[in-house]
Formats: sequence, structure tokens, C-alpha cells
Amino acid sequence: MADDQEKTEEPTAKKIEDARKEGNVPKSQDASGVITLFVALLSFLMLFPYMTAHVFFLFKYYFSLIGMPLDKLFMVDIAIVTIREFLLIIMPLAIVVAIAGVVAALAQFGFLFTVDAIQPKFSKIDPIKGTKNLFSMKKVIDGMKVTFKSFTTLGVGFVFFFLFIVELPTVALFGLDQQLEWLKDKAIIIAFVMLLIIFVFAIIDVVIVRKQYFDDLKMSKQEIKDEMKNVEGDPMVKGKIRQIQMQAAQKRMMADVPNADVVITNPTHYAVAIKYEEEKSHAPIVVAKGMDNIALQIKKIARENNVHIVQNPPLARSLYAEVELSKPIPEALFGAVAEVLAYVYKMNRK
Repeated sequence: MADDQEKTEEPTAKKIEDARKEGNVPKSQDASGVITLFVALLSFLMLFPYMTAHVFFLFKYYFSLIGMPLDKLFMVDIAIVTIREFLLIIMPLAIVVAIAGVVAALAQFGFLFTVDAIQPKFSKIDPIKGTKNLFSMKKVIDGMKVTFKSFTTLGVGFVFFFLFIVELPTVALFGLDQQLEWLKDKAIIIAFVMLLIIFVFAIIDVVIVRKQYFDDLKMSKQEIKDEMKNVEGDPMVKGKIRQIQMQAAQKRMMADVPNADVVITNPTHYAVAIKYEEEKSHAPIVVAKGMDNIALQIKKIARENNVHIVQNPPLARSLYAEVELSKPIPEALFGAVAEVLAYVYKMNRK
């Protein structure tokens, strides 16, 4: 019984689908972050001339204000121009990054729309449970992982940053265009190095997240049995329904025996009742068949209704095995059945 309660079985498709409907999906923050950063970096490189042009415009605008008297309306105009230019510089990059974040999420678990995750639940505001989660071992490990990844990434970035600082005295002698170009080149190098480190961490995180996700969804043998009952129905109830259906079909079958032309027997184990109506069918029809106790009932009803009973073991076995109820006999058995019917018709005439 203890084995049935241990969660050792892989989650079923229904279990995974139910978790997905609740908003529980395997999502790696590191994977989303690396995709977003990569897109942001490419977008920055593509938009750099555009952004540089607006930065130059702001510099020229500010230099053009030198020596002009400042008043309230003038300050408002400066603020409007500054905000407008900053929005023009930032918004294209922000929109691309936002789209990249959505695409990164869709790439991990596909499109998902559910309101279950945002529905208010009193268990979420339970202070005792919240305190336990806050100081759980999982939170400690997650915090250590974040700290390690952050220090590693930033540490490598600072190493490259300090390597570039020694060039600043020389760069200070450059013109503004050359300084911006130098800044762009060094920023790209640092960004790609840090992105590479984050990419390695992201791959590891995806593997860990997916393993933890499916481990958390593992089921016990009893849970799988209960799920099968809910999906397919209780086996005992289904068995009872099948029994009732078989009893109803048997009653209908027995009701057709009195109208049969002949019952062909084994003589003890098999009984097959046949009826031939030339105007309705091109071949005789099996109206009832059965083994053992059912065969005895068929023969009993046949005797009570003066239906001929003919012993022909090979034919009885063949008819029972090859012909379904209410179906005509196959051509291969026409000759044998015709002989039996001819005998019955002869006896009826007598």
C-alpha cells in the first residue's frame, strides 16, 4: 500500500494539461533573459545610428541655448524637447525587448491563457505558510544560485571593463564621433562576453527547471488509478453496465428463437437458431446462438415452440464461430444449411 502512495510514476498527459490550465508550466527565467538580452543587443546595434542621430540633435539643441535668457515657458519647451527625444531614443528598443520577452516565453511553453493563476486564494496570504516558503531550503538554494550567477557574470564584465579603462586617457583626445564609436565597440564586447556566460547558465537552468517541474508532477500509482476512474469511469460500474446490456441483448435474442426455422446443435455445447425469409434476405439469418447454459435455454425454448432441433456438430461450431447475430450466413455454408432446411421443410410437410 505504501508503494501506491509514493510518487514514482511519470505524470500523465492529463496531469500535465491540468497543471498547464492552472498556469503551472516549466519556465526558465534565465532562458527568457538570455533571449531578451540577445535581441536587445542586436536591436541596439541596428538602432545605434538612429539613436546617435537623436543624441547629436539633443547636444546641438542644448548648445544652441547658450546665452539665451531662461523663463518659465522656455524651461517648459526644453523639458518637452528633452522628453520627446528620450522617448524617441528609448521606445523602439523598449518595444523590441518587450516583444522578445513574449516570444521567449512562448518558445518555452507555447501560448497559454488562463485566469486560474491570478484568482485570489486565501492559501496564498497564509502568514504561516508564507513564512515557511520564505525560509525554505528551496528559497535558500535559489538565492545562492542567483548570487553565484550574478557575481560570476558581473565579475567577468568588470574584468573586461577595467581592461578598457586604461584606454580612457587616449580616448579623451578623440572627437565625439570617435568616442561614441569606441564606446559602442567596447560595450558590444562586454555585452557579448556577459551574454555568453548567461547563455551557459540558461542551458543549465532549463535542464534543472524541466526536471524539477516533471518531478513535482510525478504521481503515485493510486493517483493514476483514480485518474483513470475519473476519465474512463469506474470499472465496476462499467462492468455492471456491460452486464445489463448483455442481459438485454440475450432477452431479445431469446425472443427470436420461437420464430426460427431450425436450431442446429453440437448437441450439448453449441446451439444456433436460423430463420430464412426469402422475401427479406438472400440467405438464412442467425437469430440466436450460444454456448453451454445459453445453448440449453435456446433448445428449451425451441422445444416449447415446436422448432426443429437438428444435431450437426461441425455446422453448429462453424455457424457459432463465423456468423454474428442478425447476420446472413456466408456462402461457404450455404450447402450445409440448405440440406438442414430441406430436411426441416420435409418434416414440416409430413
